[in-house]
Amino acid sequence: MSQLITPSFPDYELIDSGEGEKLERFGSYVTRRPEPQAIWRRSLGEEQWRAAAHASFMRASSSRSDERGEWTRRPAMPDRWTVGYSYKDMNIRMRLGLTAFKHVGIFPEQAANWNFIYDSATALAAEGGSPRVLNLFAYTGGATLAARAAGAEVTHVDSVKQVVSWARENMEQSGLDGVRWIVEDAMKFVQREMRRGNRYHGIILDPPAYGRGANGEKWVLEEHIGRMLECCAELLDRERGFLVLNLYSMGLSALLARTAVRQCFGSEGGEEFGELYFDDRSGKSLPLGTFCRFAR
Repeated sequence: MSQLITPSFPDYELIDSGEGEKLERFGSYVTRRPEPQAIWRRSLGEEQWRAAAHASFMRASSSRSDERGEWTRRPAMPDRWTVGYSYKDMNIRMRLGLTAFKHVGIFPEQAANWNFIYDSATALAAEGGSPRVLNLFAYTGGATLAARAAGAEVTHVDSVKQVVSWARENMEQSGLDGVRWIVEDAMKFVQREMRRGNRYHGIILDPPAYGRGANGEKWVLEEHIGRMLECCAELLDRERGFLVLNLYSMGLSALLARTAVRQCFGSEGGEEFGELYFDDRSGKSLPLGTFCRFAR
């Protein structure tokens, strides 16, 4: 069943969007960043954007994409700050920061998937034992914290050591512990787990369009996602478990994600697929990712 989902996230707000940019509030601070999918006109004027933004990302003139550049900020804007997210008995804290790749350390639309992960892991834990969850391309660990808060044994895999350290800091700020941290290329890790015969009750994938592994391994989503899903199908428990696949790449639809998942996992009764989005204050809906997920 196709869905459009927007999470309730009090510490985040999409204030305005348009003309290739978005104006967002994270906790007490407002940022201005490129957003290629905001193809419409802004609702607020340039002076209002400038007055609202504590920090604005400027693309480097030598960069061919909007992913690399530098921030200009007001003197009161800190290097780091923290936001919180709560759902049922889950209370997580995420440290944010201004990076050279326009990111701030959180993708707030993913809170919709965090809720699903928390509910799925909680249901598995209620059946007895601690479910084993694998988070691939795990970034700063929002999904990891959701699974751990539900009592899961979580393996967190990312190829960037500094990002894994950031995720560990988020775990500590959230009052959690016990996560297994792995700095490695995701494909190499899952292939090794297959050889070892290991199994997981939950697998989470949020792969980039392009990336590099810990030792320079090349990742291209369109070339490698099929094989990655095949490996994950071997690793997921046959009787009980859940999968979350999130894609953020322009041109890749939720129907594409569902088809790729079905080819490897078959048709699952609890299947959901669709788009994650936020509305800005003027009601313009900004798509921020496609997903396919199920719980068996």
